[in-house]
Amino acid sequence: MLCLWTPWLAPRWALIALAIAGLILWWRLPRRVWIATALLGFGWAGIVAGAALDSRLPSELEGRELVVQGRVDNLPEQDSKSTRFQFVVDGGLSQQAELRGRRLRLGWYAAPDQALPQIEAGSRWRLHVKLKRPHGLRNPGVQDGERGMLVDRIVATGSVKSGDNETLAAGSGVDAIRDGIARRIEQGASPARRFIRALAVGDTRGLSDDDWTILRANGLTHLIAISGSHVALTAILGSALAWLLWQAFPRFGRTLPRRSAMLLAGIVVASFYTALSGGEVPTLRTMLMMASVASAVLLRRRMGAVQALAIAAIALTLIDPLNLLRPGFWLSFAGVAWLSWCLREGGRGVLREFLGAQGVATLGLLPLSMLFFAQASWVSPLANLVAVPWWGFVVVPLSLLGVLADGLHHGWGAPLWNLAAWLFDLAWPLFQRIADWPLGQSRLPEASVFAWPLALLGAFWLLAPRKLPGKPLALALWLPMFAPLQPAVLPGEARMQMIDVGQGQAILLRTAHHVVLYDAGPATDDGYDAGETVVLPALAALGVDHIDLMMLSHADADHAGGMNAVLAGMPVTVVQAPPNAPIEVDTHCKLGDGWEWDGVGFEVVSPLPDSEYTGNPSSCVLRVSSRDHALLLTGDIDQATERAMVERNPQALRADVVSMPHHGSAGSSSDAFVHATGAAWVIASAGYRNKFHHPNPKAVARWTDAGTRVLDTPHAGSVRVDLSPAGVTLQTERTRRRRIWDSGG
Repeated sequence: MLCLWTPWLAPRWALIALAIAGLILWWRLPRRVWIATALLGFGWAGIVAGAALDSRLPSELEGRELVVQGRVDNLPEQDSKSTRFQFVVDGGLSQQAELRGRRLRLGWYAAPDQALPQIEAGSRWRLHVKLKRPHGLRNPGVQDGERGMLVDRIVATGSVKSGDNETLAAGSGVDAIRDGIARRIEQGASPARRFIRALAVGDTRGLSDDDWTILRANGLTHLIAISGSHVALTAILGSALAWLLWQAFPRFGRTLPRRSAMLLAGIVVASFYTALSGGEVPTLRTMLMMASVASAVLLRRRMGAVQALAIAAIALTLIDPLNLLRPGFWLSFAGVAWLSWCLREGGRGVLREFLGAQGVATLGLLPLSMLFFAQASWVSPLANLVAVPWWGFVVVPLSLLGVLADGLHHGWGAPLWNLAAWLFDLAWPLFQRIADWPLGQSRLPEASVFAWPLALLGAFWLLAPRKLPGKPLALALWLPMFAPLQPAVLPGEARMQMIDVGQGQAILLRTAHHVVLYDAGPATDDGYDAGETVVLPALAALGVDHIDLMMLSHADADHAGGMNAVLAGMPVTVVQAPPNAPIEVDTHCKLGDGWEWDGVGFEVVSPLPDSEYTGNPSSCVLRVSSRDHALLLTGDIDQATERAMVERNPQALRADVVSMPHHGSAGSSSDAFVHATGAAWVIASAGYRNKFHHPNPKAVARWTDAGTRVLDTPHAGSVRVDLSPAGVTLQTERTRRRRIWDSGG
């Protein structure tokens, strides 16, 4: 973990030297095994991470149309407008030799008046694609798309272009089998079959955003995906089948004892199901633990749960050290470790054991849940009291029996899946009601790195044997996580946080006691809404729980698309937009509006009152001033609007920091406007390698020629600007929290 969380990766030769030194020490000085394993672990993790980083798409291939040949590697997600899938290049094209054996994440978007082809899991294609290197948004909080792509070995993302795209082979392999089962499950009439697909084969494609919201609010996401309990049930099923077979044919026992046959059958069936369900970390952990115990029994060796858990953790870490960056790794192993430690005495009755397990899991995993997801469900214990036995012991077994029956003959699994869906539907309305409770889901501000160890120590203290004194004091160790200190904004000071939302804009402004959100991020027709997925989590991480004013610069989807999501997720007092904009708001922003909050002045310098709405040129332009320093937020104004503002009142444009007009398009940032602002910094909010090529080099040149320093969110991530009597300070998110997988500057 130390190696993987350093800002920069050590040179390859140094990592190899450390790993070799660890091996030598292990061999020569066995009593210094901790030093040896530390050196070996650091070196091995760095070698694997370096290889994964080196495999990313070469920069010279970005933006070029390439022809790749390979196999669809997962379950494609398809709607009426697009299909998204992973694609492993398997060779055959010498000009793209760098991509052979590597995994791409592709989107195939429907052209006007054209239907998308049906892409089967496991099928082979020759495709024309345009790619770019892995890149993710970087904001305060826990979201980090680049880390996920590194762990999943995604070397490039991109889209399929029109051309001679053709199918080379139909779907085959485990993914094709999995997709076929999912399609047969979906053929029933019950809407709950989308959940049966998830519970049976880990296919969550049918779950909507509302479904996930309800599951998160109830703390049930760990149950809806394939978990270790699923694998354990399949192992029990395999062992039961072996028992029946050996019972029916006792002579089999002459070759292999029935106990050994049951163990082997359980492991074989569990291994097949692990592969069928996608091979996520919780399933691999359970399968490896069971294999370890079975091996010990067959070899007549003693092994406890802790030893089996350790073997599984060591194996997964050695096979791929990047597993340490997966939240599922820590939640899965920590959950079993907590239960093994706290419930080791036994003999307390089934109900007490079950209630104790729920309490241990909730309390013990809460710090990790906050660390990885920055949210917690306070009604989770109640919801799990219903869901764990109902889903785990009724719905899931029926779903898995349906998979077994379907494997024997297509169609035999339908009655079992129908029954499972009907039973699932009985409890789902309860979880929908619980999700609406005020404590259903909470997001907390970003805490310091020291908060999580303290919270874990507090959990150990609370769950320790009863004789340990001072347990109420353990609650104090949770305070840094639940009530983290946030940098204060003093009266007379202003803070701006330009949120990295991709090709769009969302800017947070704060004074001592007031909050303004200037634009709410983009939303697209394919269902992506940055207001929900980016803006709200970033606001929560920054400790914002209300908005006094949401000012939408104009009605375009890349600026106002996230409005409804923000309104649904947070109290907003007033919403503003330009006059006559085609959007429902409370008031309109117009030239001459001005007010003061906490010693900070706010002034609207465009558009004119009662002016005709013309889209980008009608953007609300807001100047925020604190004594001798100012910010200027410009929306998507064009050069004609800029000239009008310069002619009207150039002094109203003076600012230290400016948001680059129209994301840095060539038709904005005129010389007169640039010089009128006299800015020391200008920041462009844009998407990485966006199709508009924002910020345009010509616009950037006009700012740099005037002596202004230029930042853009693709390379800087979120940008924080502080205005105070002492001056103006800037901080970028990629500088604040640099990681070895960072693609930004």
